[in-house]
Amino acid sequence: MNGRSGAGEKEETEKKDMRLEYEIPPCSGRAIEVRRGQKIAVTDTEGGQVVDFFAEMAGAPDEFLSTGVTIDCNDSLRLRVGDRIYSNRYTPMFRVLSDDVGVHDLLHPCCRPEMYDFFYGNGAGHPNCHDTINACLKSRRPIIHPVNLFMNTQVAADGSCKVAAPLSKAGDTVVLLAEADVRLGVAACSVCESAGNGGKCTGVLIAEED
Repeated sequence: MNGRSGAGEKEETEKKDMRLEYEIPPCSGRAIEVRRGQKIAVTDTEGGQVVDFFAEMAGAPDEFLSTGVTIDCNDSLRLRVGDRIYSNRYTPMFRVLSDDVGVHDLLHPCCRPEMYDFFYGNGAGHPNCHDTINACLKSRRPIIHPVNLFMNTQVAADGSCKVAAPLSKAGDTVVLLAEADVRLGVAACSVCESAGNGGKCTGVLIAEED
C-alpha cells in the first residue's frame, strides 16, 4: 500500500470540510468571494441585529441582487426555506437552505446619510450600510436594496408598515446555497436609533463552506 494515499485522502477531506469565518464588527462590513455550490451561513451572534446582505455576480457587477425581482419570482414579501434570491436579470443567485428565524425584510433600501437626516437629523458622519457596502465592493451604486436578514418589518392589511425589534436570538442562523459565482457585500446594520436593531448595534458572523 502506498503511504501517500492516506495523506492524499486526509488532504482531500480537509478541503471538503473547509470553512472560512468572517467576524463583522458593529456598523461595518466586508466583501466576500463565494463560488457556486458553496454554503453561506449568516449568524446573529448576540441577537437582535439586522444584516444587510447584498451581492453582485462575479466579474459582472451590473448584474446584482434584486429584492424586487425576488418578490416577483417567489410571489411573496417573505423569504421561506426553499425560496431563491434572484438578480436584476432574473438569474437565481442563492437558495435558502435553513432558517432559524423566518422573518426578514425585502422592502427597505440600505440606510444612508439622507435617511438619518430625514428621521433623526444626524446623518453627517453617521456610519451607514449604503456607504459601507459600496466601499466593500468598490462601487458607487446610487441606491442598494439588500435582503435585510433578521429585520422585522410588519405589514398591515391596509398597507401600512412598521419596523419592530428583530425576533432573532443569539446564535440564530440563516444558511444559503450559492447558485452562481458571486461577490458578497455584507454589513452589520448601523441603525441604533430605532427598534430595527433592538436599539443597539452588534456584530455578526459570516461563514462560507464547501
